[in-house]
Amino acid sequence: MRRLKDNIMLGLLWLGAFLTVAVLVTIVGYIFYKGFRLISFEFIFNEYSAAGDGGIWPMIITTLYTILISLLIATPIGILAAVYLQEYAKQGRLVRIIRFATESLTGIPSIIYGLFGAVFFVATLKFGMSIIAASLTLTIIILPVIIRTTEESLKTVPLSYREGSLALGTTKLQTLYKVILPSAMPGILSGIILSMGRIIGESAAIFLTAGTVAAMPDSIFSSARTLTVHSYLVTQESGDIELAAAIGIVLIVIILVLNLSATFISKKLNKADY
Repeated sequence: MRRLKDNIMLGLLWLGAFLTVAVLVTIVGYIFYKGFRLISFEFIFNEYSAAGDGGIWPMIITTLYTILISLLIATPIGILAAVYLQEYAKQGRLVRIIRFATESLTGIPSIIYGLFGAVFFVATLKFGMSIIAASLTLTIIILPVIIRTTEESLKTVPLSYREGSLALGTTKLQTLYKVILPSAMPGILSGIILSMGRIIGESAAIFLTAGTVAAMPDSIFSSARTLTVHSYLVTQESGDIELAAAIGIVLIVIILVLNLSATFISKKLNKADY
C-alpha cells in the first residue's frame, strides 16, 4: 500500500513537470511559428517606422535602459535592507511589520504602481513621461523580490561560517562582506534574475510613466516605449499578431541571454567559495 502511494505521488510529480514543460514549449513554439519569418537584421537594428517596414532598435535600447537603471537602484537598496533585517535588526514586532509590508508589496497589481509613478515621479517630481520615471517605478516593483530572496539566501548560510569568522578575530562587518555575502551570492543573483524578468515583462507601469514614443531616446529623461509596450500597441492598433510575436521572440532571446549570463556569474562565484 505504501509503495502504491509512493508510485501515485511520483506519477503526479512527473505529470506536473510534464504539463509545465508542455505549456512552456507550446507558448514558445507558437510565438516562434507566428513571428520567426519577420526576424531579420533590419527588423532588429533599424529605426521604427509607422509605415510598418521599420525596426525595433529604439525599443530594445529603451528596454535595456530600464533594466540597467532599475537594477542599479534596486539591487543595493534591496540587499542592504535584507542584510539589516536578517543580520542587524532585533527580531520583533517592527521587523515582522516590515516583512509583512514587503510581502504585501509583492502582490499589488502593477497598474497601481503605474498610477503611483504617474502621480509622483511624472507629475510631482516633474520628470515627465520618461525612462527615469519608469525605471524608478520599476525599482519599487522589484524591491520586494530582491529583499525577500536576499533574506532567504542569508538564512541558508551556515551559522558555523559566522562563528568561525568571528573566532578568527574579524569584526561583524568584515564577516558580513567577506564570508556571508559571498556565500549567499548565488541566491541573491537568483533574485536579480527574477527581477530582470519582471522588468522586461512589465507593460502597464511603463505605459503610464515612460509614454509611447517610438524613437531612440536622447537621454534617460526622454519619453520612449519598451518592447512589451510596443508589442501591446502594435497588436491594439493594427492587430498584427505576427509582428507582436516577432517582438516576443526578441524578448525571449534577451531574457535568455541575461539569465544565462547571471547563471554563469553565479556558478563562477559559487566555485570561488570552495
